[in-house]
Amino acid sequence: MAPRFDLLAAPTSQKVGKRFYAASLALFESTTLPRALTELVQLRVSQINGCGYCADVHIKEAAAAGESALRLGLLATWRHTTVFTEAERAALAFAEEGTRIADGAPGVTDATWAAVREHYDEDGTGALVVLVSLANAANRMGVIVHNEGGSYASGAFAALG
Repeated sequence: MAPRFDLLAAPTSQKVGKRFYAASLALFESTTLPRALTELVQLRVSQINGCGYCADVHIKEAAAAGESALRLGLLATWRHTTVFTEAERAALAFAEEGTRIADGAPGVTDATWAAVREHYDEDGTGALVVLVSLANAANRMGVIVHNEGGSYASGAFAALG
């Protein structure tokens, strides 16, 4: 499947893309969430949504943040592994439930919300809400224009600033 459109080549989508990146930067510059966790959450959202480009981005950025190949490889089956902490499991469940609303699921359950609140403070909880929302929006853009994974170089988005 060949890419349909370069969002960074059209004036309006390029302008919005730069602002979208700036919103992500604001999140990463101020959140107390570990960078590796934010990448795992975004990668899980991207796996669910089938965005190859975004998965490529978050695999490489997670690795750059120190994430292990084992944990990256087991992420899609995180519920059936021993390599994720309870706090990470809460964040991953939150990411899945916040993403699967597109499938008609009811959204984040009370049990998952309680687990997130147990492990994350106000800043962390707010950051997770924004992170999952931004990742889903980025996935939709990537899937719509058929962006392909495989060619991303870690840190490449810094050029958008």
